[in-house]
Amino acid sequence: MAESSAYSLTKPLQGIKVIEVGQLLAGPFAGTLLAYFGAEVIKVEPPGDGDPIRGWRLLDEQGTSYWWRSLGRNKKSLTLNLRNQQGRELLGQLLNDADVLIENFKPGTMEKWGLGPEEVKQTNPNLIYTRISGYGQSGPYSRKPGYASVTEAYSGFRYINGFQGDVPARPNLSLGDSVAGLHAAIGILLALLARNADRATGGQQQGQGQVVDVALYESMFNLMEGIVPEYSGAGEVREPAGSTITGIVPTNTYLCRDGKHVVIGGNGDSIYVRLMTAIGRDDMANDPRFAGNPGRVTHQKLIDGAIAAWTDTLASTQVIKTMEDADVPVGAIFSIADAFEDPHYQARGMFEQVDVPNLPEPLAIPAILPKLTGTPGSTEWPGGEVGSHTDELLQKLGLDKDAIANFRARGIV
Repeated sequence: MAESSAYSLTKPLQGIKVIEVGQLLAGPFAGTLLAYFGAEVIKVEPPGDGDPIRGWRLLDEQGTSYWWRSLGRNKKSLTLNLRNQQGRELLGQLLNDADVLIENFKPGTMEKWGLGPEEVKQTNPNLIYTRISGYGQSGPYSRKPGYASVTEAYSGFRYINGFQGDVPARPNLSLGDSVAGLHAAIGILLALLARNADRATGGQQQGQGQVVDVALYESMFNLMEGIVPEYSGAGEVREPAGSTITGIVPTNTYLCRDGKHVVIGGNGDSIYVRLMTAIGRDDMANDPRFAGNPGRVTHQKLIDGAIAAWTDTLASTQVIKTMEDADVPVGAIFSIADAFEDPHYQARGMFEQVDVPNLPEPLAIPAILPKLTGTPGSTEWPGGEVGSHTDELLQKLGLDKDAIANFRARGIV
């Protein structure tokens, strides 16, 4: 393993050195997850403006994205011009003792630069080489450009969202990128476990690394639960279901008297009885037609109509209290403002305060999950400035100050 970073707490990924050469979201999100749990993550960025995400969405007084302060946490920023041969050679030197590489360039780019898996394996056979792309590294679509929006559509995810007859809905998040980043992090951890197990047992691979191939569309396709076997076995194509979900009743979003919506999930058999009893519909609670989910699915409109008629007479707070008293799953639909004020979010430590140089107030960024009781992750510093660790890291490669200044003057770092 690479040299350990100096953190205040023991973390599960201490001693793992990660080189992140991706930009925007999928690759960097995987790097953020690893950095939070102790890996030394070196983010390689273009000289000048760095990763474009530094300038996306809302910007602080310094012209830097608030989002970057979260996504760039715990990372060391190194600027390298990878379009320059000497910049690529410096990256190759960095990879010589790394445990993990994360890249999310268009397939073939790293090979064109002489930094593909086979080339890098010659000098570091232990490297976990992680590749994130729209459609994967093989197959007829592998060279197509693929942003999250397009791959969410191709995965089938967009098809089942929204209301029938309307334009397929998109959640107001770059979901495909984040889900791909999660899959990449899982793949990296699995590959590290396999490498370490092989070393411990004297296996045939002698603790070598491997390629982790993550496609955005496949990461989203991995969320599609029963859709594949239902189509294979019954020829059923699941359609959009609006605010409910196909084949499970009742679970829906209901409008209350105060104009707010609540989500009620009464789809367990005993929960359904408690729900209908609580809303004064003992007749429906005890109707044998509704005793199991198949019967409730057949009569979905009747059941949802009864619940909606009840919520329409009460404020959302009254609906929530009545459901909670009956031990029925219920919840308000939260905005981020609601989350900031909520005592459960606060008690669970879901917001971390970081000090950003030259900003007048601490900035809240989200904690990263899951929570570990023995070796928890934490934010050590927020996303810093472009190239803030360049000199330190290049000196570790053996470059002196004059050589670094020369490279900087020539636009290599």
